[in-house]
Amino acid sequence: MTEQLVSIGSDRLRAAICPLGAELWSLTDAEGRALMTDADPRWWTGHAPLLFPFVGRSRGDAWRLDGDEYPMPQHGFARHRHFALVERTEEGATYRLEADAQTRAVYPFDFRLDMGFAVEGTSLRMTATVTNRGGADMPFSFGYHPAFAWPLPYGGGVEDHRIVFEKAEPAPIRKVGHEPGLIGRDGVASPVKGDTLAPTHAMFEGDALIWDRLESRSLIWGVPGRRRLKIDFPDTPWLGLWQKPGAHYLCVEPWAGMADPVGFTGDVWDKPGIMRLAPGASRQFRMDVALVDGERVWRGRQFSL
Repeated sequence: MTEQLVSIGSDRLRAAICPLGAELWSLTDAEGRALMTDADPRWWTGHAPLLFPFVGRSRGDAWRLDGDEYPMPQHGFARHRHFALVERTEEGATYRLEADAQTRAVYPFDFRLDMGFAVEGTSLRMTATVTNRGGADMPFSFGYHPAFAWPLPYGGGVEDHRIVFEKAEPAPIRKVGHEPGLIGRDGVASPVKGDTLAPTHAMFEGDALIWDRLESRSLIWGVPGRRRLKIDFPDTPWLGLWQKPGAHYLCVEPWAGMADPVGFTGDVWDKPGIMRLAPGASRQFRMDVALVDGERVWRGRQFSL
């Protein structure tokens, strides 16, 4: 680790951010207990990469625009680029990535991506702001990819952890298809029972679980009756859950966009989930992570946490 981590926080929650990819590197409670992945290299060394300018894999690791083809790694290039630190306080930090000759070679748009982090009490707010500084409409997608501890450090085993969604989630989900990294075209039955998912390592033997008909914009992760994480993602309509089976994390990934469908060969504007950003316009994507206990309310529904 050669990059200098920046630590921000309160007396109840602390976060560390790496300028390489503006990646959330760790999240710890007042006692220093880790709430994120241990980044064991046997499984995955990532922590919370940002997915930009595209979420997921492009078929053939290339995307097309107006008859031209450009190379693109899975989940885009932002996670591999150094972000400049443009603002820093004890409780927050803002990082910035701007287009340069290297990015324009694979993504010919004059973008700016600002990534803000702010801690208040037991909550971390992350806000990504994508700006089109060029003269043409800009296609893009964006996603978060944080890996939270599984199990969390508050007691209970791996098998006791639950995801409780804000709403019932009966709709079929999608999984990765026969082309590696691409989205299968057929839905499969949802593993959610009402509003609750009991994840197992075996669920992820075929890669990620993907909700593209998601009703919720919030969920709770952890063992019922113990301290848990409440995760809000108001600006991203889709969700992925992923881990390497057996690892000590679960990635909770709010997405605005996703990988190419199996067999997709079209122009980027025809790809599901691609957003169109007009010249001079900006769009924000927020994700909040709060350490919670006691009772909380979701739109009139009361939960014992």
